[in-house]
Amino acid sequence: MADIPFTPLYIDGRHRPANPPATFDVRNAYSGDVVTRAASASAQDCNDAVEAAVRAFPAWERSSYAERRDYFLKASELLKAEKYRKKFKEAFQQETCGVDYLVDLNLHITDSMLRWTASLVTELKGETFPSVIPGGQVVIHRRAQGVILGIAPWNSPLILTLRAMAIPMICGNTVVLKSSEVSPRTQYVIAELFHEAGLPAGVLNFVHASKDDVAARTFQLIAHPAVKKINFTGSDRVGRILAQEAAKYLKPCVFELGGKSPAVVLEDADIERAARAITSSTLVHSGQICMSTERVIVQRKVAPQLREALVKRFSQYRSGGPGEDLSAQFAEGSAENIVSMLQEAKDNGATFLVGDGTRAGANVHPHLVSGVKPGMRLWECESFGPIAILTEVDTVDEAVELANATNYSLAGAVWTKDVNSAMDVSMRIRAGCVNVNGPTFHVEDAREHGGLSGASGYGLFSMTDFTDQRIVVIHPANPPPYMLVG
Repeated sequence: MADIPFTPLYIDGRHRPANPPATFDVRNAYSGDVVTRAASASAQDCNDAVEAAVRAFPAWERSSYAERRDYFLKASELLKAEKYRKKFKEAFQQETCGVDYLVDLNLHITDSMLRWTASLVTELKGETFPSVIPGGQVVIHRRAQGVILGIAPWNSPLILTLRAMAIPMICGNTVVLKSSEVSPRTQYVIAELFHEAGLPAGVLNFVHASKDDVAARTFQLIAHPAVKKINFTGSDRVGRILAQEAAKYLKPCVFELGGKSPAVVLEDADIERAARAITSSTLVHSGQICMSTERVIVQRKVAPQLREALVKRFSQYRSGGPGEDLSAQFAEGSAENIVSMLQEAKDNGATFLVGDGTRAGANVHPHLVSGVKPGMRLWECESFGPIAILTEVDTVDEAVELANATNYSLAGAVWTKDVNSAMDVSMRIRAGCVNVNGPTFHVEDAREHGGLSGASGYGLFSMTDFTDQRIVVIHPANPPPYMLVG
């Protein structure tokens, strides 16, 4: 037990245990082994984290744009070092069963995001124009909001942890970041990276808590008067809970939540290429991505061809432990939920084209399911598993109607060789990003992407969402008469 890695809290520039001392264990879902022992933040720890961010805010808000930029560029350089690559890989694979290609993806995108965020200082600009009062001037500028609470998930732990704090920080805010209890060691790499980059104490604070305590600690952080905004990436179920809690204090939120992404395949599509992309964006990370393809809507004329291609490809993959292309689900409870959705669909007339509706612990193998209709839980809710629904339609209008028959609005795809059809259908699908002849698992700029509304969330991880617009009106030296007094 002594060799189990310990993950501390990071508060006011110091790596420290919980106060009073408390820990929780993280287990690998496939093996059941304890792989991390993490400090479990107390109410005092969470208060300390916010207060550290409060103290750091005045100096950080006044820091030069070049200074902020350089911390991100330094972190980018550090991330390329073998020690960080090794640290992240070991933690990600042990805590969440992440496979090798996802390790590389997280490192590549995180490095790109660090450098891209550094460049955003050039966008921190204002504007000026003449006042409606003759001789007066108006100056509008964007200012930091204060302390931001970021809540980041486990499934893309480097990318989404960075996103939860990067734009808020480059805008001049200070951050308290709460990681998932599933992956504290993996996400803590971001805290270590910026600490080594020399980030001033209190600008970034990092906490995590046990499953038993996490709700109370999160609600405490939301309620703290110094916290001005909350951002969260995760499930729509948890998003609803957090939104209700934030509403008690009239605190704004930026949420990126779930997805039930449709891939619409028209009768003139390149079927083989569509099958490859659909297989990829359904099965990558065992479906544990908010942009995973979950619904495939195909015109009847080419449905047999697409069905045959998907059955062949889905059947080639199995979920499992180290060395497999697909990992186990992140938790046995997730696998249990996926299987229950599959069984309910089967009981209501659905057919398994691939898969048998069972699990082995946290393992769920790929499933392709037909006969699923709106109203069934497998249609209505994000499965977060390696599952795609295959639905046939006659017309393009039917395809669009079914694509929009959901409360999710994150991403989608359209497959056609006709550019006019591509534009027409894409503009009619209600999603934040629609990919033409490409996988749903792609957004052109993930850093500012989000759901349009509903179960996919609202707001963007953007400069405008993490700054306030302040207006200064400079009145003329010789003003017009004042009301009442002249």
